[in-house]
Amino acid sequence: MPIYEYRRPDGTTFELQQSFSEDSLTVDPDTGVPVERVLHPPAVHFKGKGFYNTDYGTRKREREKVAAAEGSAAGSSNGASPEKSSGGKDGASGQAAEKPKAPAKASDAGKVSTKT
Repeated sequence: MPIYEYRRPDGTTFELQQSFSEDSLTVDPDTGVPVERVLHPPAVHFKGKGFYNTDYGTRKREREKVAAAEGSAAGSSNGASPEKSSGGKDGASGQAAEKPKAPAKASDAGKVSTKT
């Protein structure tokens, strides 16, 4: 027999074991106050051809998207910007020059870049 959850008007809940054929409660059997059945979405995960793991959202995946977006924004700002190289009206807006970025790790602090 399934267990159903009911909510009282004050927000408290209780559970009751009922058979499928029984009608849902309209009043609390202990106090006599009106109650309503609380419905929860079923936990369904479709598997097989045509369904992808990315179809189901998770908090972890959301964090990964945010980190990737921040990483790509930081990566695109490392190159020479057209304002500084062209000397156009945007370059003369009085913006301060970019500061060099700090090393990502403490162990990289003493290393010298050999990229050309």
